[in-house]
Amino acid sequence: MGDSIGRWEGNTLIVKTKNYNPWMSYRGAPTENLTVIETFRRESSNKIVYGFTVDDPTVYSAQWSDEYPLSRMDEPIYEYACHEGNYAIIGILAGARRLESMEAAGVELEVNQPVFC
Repeated sequence: MGDSIGRWEGNTLIVKTKNYNPWMSYRGAPTENLTVIETFRRESSNKIVYGFTVDDPTVYSAQWSDEYPLSRMDEPIYEYACHEGNYAIIGILAGARRLESMEAAGVELEVNQPVFC
């Protein structure tokens, strides 16, 4: 998605990401000025606090940040790759087929315009 560099400051991992790929878009393509700084701070054996700061003077008038705790779960965490319980590909393909049918019908869509079935 971009070029990331991480470093440790005490018990906090800090990851700075710049040079985002313009093809990676979520609610609009990133600009060349986008920088995201993420922090992962271990507060206890059962909690990590994740934080981030978004800085893009092309899009925002000021930096904005948020953070929230991530608690250890007792349940197993499954790999995100393909497995028998991962149904995301069905939705991805259904969305692609819907866009293809709309294009075939002559419907013009703007970039990042939501499509409702």
